[in-house]
Amino acid sequence: MGQPLMKKFVVASLLALASPAAAQDIRGMELCTAEKTMERRTGCLQANNEFLQQALAKQTRAADDKLKAADAKLLALEARLTKLETELAALKAKPAEPVAPAKKP
Repeated sequence: MGQPLMKKFVVASLLALASPAAAQDIRGMELCTAEKTMERRTGCLQANNEFLQQALAKQTRAADDKLKAADAKLLALEARLTKLETELAALKAKPAEPVAPAKKP
């Protein structure tokens, strides 16, 4: 097993085993301690592990999407700032034109 996959498995197993009462609070999790045979309990834990991995993958994708959107917005803001800085430098370099007094009718 790969190192990240092993970590996910350990975390999922600990979550499933640490507090069986809390498992009922998570939609999709099963209460594995109610199973009598070791095979059914193992299957239940594997199902919970798979559920948690899918939930983790979904949350990872959502976080990545938010991060990409934030990066795109940051790049757009940086481009706008660069444009404004260039315009400001051009305005500062340009000599000031004398303001003509307003004519009274």
